[in-house]
Amino acid sequence: MAKENQYVLELLTENGLLTEHQIHEAAEYAKNNSNDEHTVSTIEAAIALKFISEQDYLQVLANEYGMEVIDLNNYDIPEEVLASLTPDIVNTYNVIPVMRHDDILTVAMSDPSDMDTLDALRYLLGCDVDAVIAPQDQIQRIIDRHYRTLAESMRKFMGDLGLDNGEKKQEESAIGALAGTKEEFTDDEASVGRLVSLIISEAHKMRASDIHLEPMEKDYRVRYRIDGVLHKMESPPKFLQASLTSRLKIMARMDITEKRIPQDGRIQITVGDKDLDLRVSDIPTTHGESIVMRILDKASIQLDIPKLGFFADDLELVQRIINYPDGIFLVTGPTGSGKTTSLYAFLNSINTVARKIITVEDPVEYLLPGINQVQVDRSVDMTFAAALRAMLRQAPNIIMVGEIRDVETAEIAINAALTGHLVFSTLHTNDAPGAVTRLIDMGVQPFLVASSLRAVMAQRLLRRVCKYCMEEHVPTPMEARLLGLPDDYVKTHKFYKGRGCERCGRTGYKGRIGIYEIFTITPDIAALIFNNKPTSTIREAARRNGMRSLRDDAIRKAESGISTLEEVIRVTMMDEE
Repeated sequence: MAKENQYVLELLTENGLLTEHQIHEAAEYAKNNSNDEHTVSTIEAAIALKFISEQDYLQVLANEYGMEVIDLNNYDIPEEVLASLTPDIVNTYNVIPVMRHDDILTVAMSDPSDMDTLDALRYLLGCDVDAVIAPQDQIQRIIDRHYRTLAESMRKFMGDLGLDNGEKKQEESAIGALAGTKEEFTDDEASVGRLVSLIISEAHKMRASDIHLEPMEKDYRVRYRIDGVLHKMESPPKFLQASLTSRLKIMARMDITEKRIPQDGRIQITVGDKDLDLRVSDIPTTHGESIVMRILDKASIQLDIPKLGFFADDLELVQRIINYPDGIFLVTGPTGSGKTTSLYAFLNSINTVARKIITVEDPVEYLLPGINQVQVDRSVDMTFAAALRAMLRQAPNIIMVGEIRDVETAEIAINAALTGHLVFSTLHTNDAPGAVTRLIDMGVQPFLVASSLRAVMAQRLLRRVCKYCMEEHVPTPMEARLLGLPDDYVKTHKFYKGRGCERCGRTGYKGRIGIYEIFTITPDIAALIFNNKPTSTIREAARRNGMRSLRDDAIRKAESGISTLEEVIRVTMMDEE
């Protein structure tokens, strides 16, 4: 609200929005509802009593100060604009950035008469600052969503519970209030419910892929996996562990009375305007139940192949592979390396009305329009193998199997590939040639692998260097030695590193990109597979045919200023090349 002064009240009266009687009544209401923590202004009281709408009030101020009123509920603020102001500035001055054009930053504020704030921002930012007017509740909602840290929110939450001093009596009272019944847990306003929502929304805001809630001996640790690396967050006190665990198990539709065996579940929740799907895993540990939540943001999945991180030559090769008429194309890598995202992007690229595509997944992570997706359900014997058999009777052109886990599934997939179907699937192997050995170790005959396999793509995710704080970096002798980079190579190539800034959380990295090892089955390699040659022999032949290793692709991305040599070493440490 604008600062309380007679001028604003007179302005509202002159515009016919308030009468003298209403001002008097609003002043009495404000006096009776003010306290030491918050003073209610006459204007706030007039809005609360519905003498005037907030929109009309803001419009009068906008006309007086020559500003525009905007509705932030229908305004999409780009991430790079939000990054223009630090959380400290936003929380201190109660403004948010909404637009940036050349050297002019436009901020939204609820008090257009506060010229001191605009002057302070111009001084701090070293650029011109314009202002628009927005309702205070909308500004606060964006501050809470994008700028409030988990530590600040946790302190506020604990303060609301009266736990600032950590007194035993207060803790016992809080435990009693939070333990509650099942009905109390399902109340959206319940304290534990608000804390759970806070932890999830903060994780989404920080671009976390996983939330780890881990019971330790003396504390209850919360960690977020951001860009593939775990970061410890502000954690709730140990005595809230049981209440938080019960709340999450109820939300995930688990059995809250069962604490001896692992359980899996799913939570669907809306954070801001985003629908999130959380895959929840609960496992008993020495000090209580450990919960891990994988965040699946339906709006964030990348279905555009060029944006996955392929260079032009690899992109051309991948496009050729996914348009083969038959055969198997495998994507390999550890959990969390982006295999499913790649497969979805491939399917989306070749999804036309002329092709019937069926997938069998465990679980179905994202819904793809125009594609038939089948969910594995072992409780009714709907396994990968059973679903795959049934799918073949549906006369599909293309099949995607979430993962080949056993010889039965592998043999059915291979038979489908040999009878004219294009089959996509995943395997857990360290490199692309290793997929051949993995299939044979499962029990698949080498001649079947040689005749059905078309290509294998191994992948990892590399953290991107922050574009806001990147600077040139001279490789250290240790980095050059670990990566096998000759001195003349280091001298003739530029590399970069992130200094660390507010926008990247002082890590020097923001976002991730894929690195790839694409192994195609040529006639000479098929002959090696047929003769059951070892992986090392097959890999040497693939390298002679032009296959780049994961490390090769990672170094190319470091040279291009996409990532750093430090990150290349971290991700490809096990790569022998």
